[in-house]
Amino acid sequence: MIPNRIGIAADHGGFELKEYLKGKLTENGFEVVDFGNNRLSSDDDYPDYVVPMARAVALGDLYRGIAVCGSGVGACVAVNKLKDIRACLISDTFSAHQGVEDDNMNLICLGGRVLGNSLALEIVNEFLSAQFSGADRHLRRLAKVAKLE
Repeated sequence: MIPNRIGIAADHGGFELKEYLKGKLTENGFEVVDFGNNRLSSDDDYPDYVVPMARAVALGDLYRGIAVCGSGVGACVAVNKLKDIRACLISDTFSAHQGVEDDNMNLICLGGRVLGNSLALEIVNEFLSAQFSGADRHLRRLAKVAKLE
């Protein structure tokens, strides 16, 4: 797993935010793998883009992933169906780092019609810079969650 290799994916509801984040992350030295959609298309479906990206995260081909749809809810529902994905819909910076530190979150879901570009970038930066604590209580809880898969 390459720590600066990040996946990103979005449907039409998250397309503009995806493009913005991709540009900013690239400027900041991240290798961003874009799973699409690569053009604005009002009749596309978020699972077609966010699920392949989440699979790459689960396999360890990507360090972490960013899924964007209109609200972030649909993308979050879809990617959490996959084994070894721990994704949350995030709209604040505290949850962005706390979700990684305590719950080893490896994929973040954002609402392209909900968040402004600046806040979304702050959230993503917090998510990408956070590290899992590995504390015994968190490992114990994650083991219980893994049994559900």
